Amino acid sequence: MQDIPMVSVLNGVIARSDLADLVLLAWAMTASAAALALLRELNAANARFEDFIRELHRFNSQEE
Repeated sequence: MQDIPMVSVLNGVIARSDLADLVLLAWAMTASAAALALLRELNAANARFEDFIRELHRFNSQEE
């Protein structure tokens, strides 16, 4: 399958005056990027919490 450059797609949309479609595309791309960033942050927070729980378990095991 042949790759179509994004510029030619945008030029085609603008030439047909489908501004609403272009705005919807921009909104969808922004929402997807925000969701991806949120998932990355959630993954990092989960890793930090796992590290905290592991250290807490190690600390409690030393006391016994």
